[in-house]
Amino acid sequence: MVHRLLVTISLAFSLSVSSVAAQTSPAAASWASVVGNDIRVVPNLTYLTASNWEAKLDVYTPTTPGPHPTVVHIHGGGWTGGTKESVVLRALPYLEMGFAVVNVTYRLARVSEAPAAVEDCRCALRWVIQNAKEYGFDTTRLVVTGYSAGGHLALTTGMLPAGAGLDRQCPGPDNLKVAAIVNWYGITDVVDLLDGANMRTYAVSWLGSRPDRNEVARRVSPLTYVRKDLPPILTIHGDADPVVPYQQATRLQDALRQAGATNSLVTIPGGKHGGFPAADQLRAFAAVRAFFQEHGLMPRAAASTSAQR
Repeated sequence: MVHRLLVTISLAFSLSVSSVAAQTSPAAASWASVVGNDIRVVPNLTYLTASNWEAKLDVYTPTTPGPHPTVVHIHGGGWTGGTKESVVLRALPYLEMGFAVVNVTYRLARVSEAPAAVEDCRCALRWVIQNAKEYGFDTTRLVVTGYSAGGHLALTTGMLPAGAGLDRQCPGPDNLKVAAIVNWYGITDVVDLLDGANMRTYAVSWLGSRPDRNEVARRVSPLTYVRKDLPPILTIHGDADPVVPYQQATRLQDALRQAGATNSLVTIPGGKHGGFPAADQLRAFAAVRAFFQEHGLMPRAAASTSAQR
């Protein structure tokens, strides 16, 4: 099963490299040819059992000696759909850079409404920290990233203080701290999506009919937790996004700036909800790489190669 998964990933990456060959380095194409030998895959590890449901994650880690900087990778789907398998190819750029990747699933609304998904992703982070020695994770260089609802969960996973009380599904002494957050068009104000012009059915479904839904929505909104001492945050968002309003990104940027927190926003002109044109996607990942380099998060071998270019 693991071998078949690696072959599928490698073939898919090779095809994607071919489709943008004029814009892709020979090094990336070479990497695609040998990735099956260089990455250890451990699928479907249970990191939490809640609501009579097993929350699982997959580990992709370089076979070279660690510890390795690690990306906690969270799928989207409006908290009501999506799977970790659906975004596995999106982890390839991080693997190509030399990161380990932990690809996470979590309770969707049909299993448990808000704040379950937030709790689960915090528990996944605790699992990464507690199992760092076994899998070679560098806990001083943990990055959390995700897409859409996964972007929201990346933000809450990295921004929540211990006092928020959203770690109680998996209590422990660990300091749940990350080194950076990469937010791909994620929700930052859940309350804004429950009513009015920006109402989105996925948000309404996630909160359900509970009488305290606005209070819970504020509790799971990244904007609630803006403060100066946050890890650096990079947001990537299309300014024509019909699913998550672009203003969710600009409001986060404004609030972080006002608080004195380190952050940057990459705007994709005319960009919809992901699926950006190749040139824009490559520009976005160039910004991600530069962000990692700026904050000392790149794997050492990759950083050395970049310095020689």
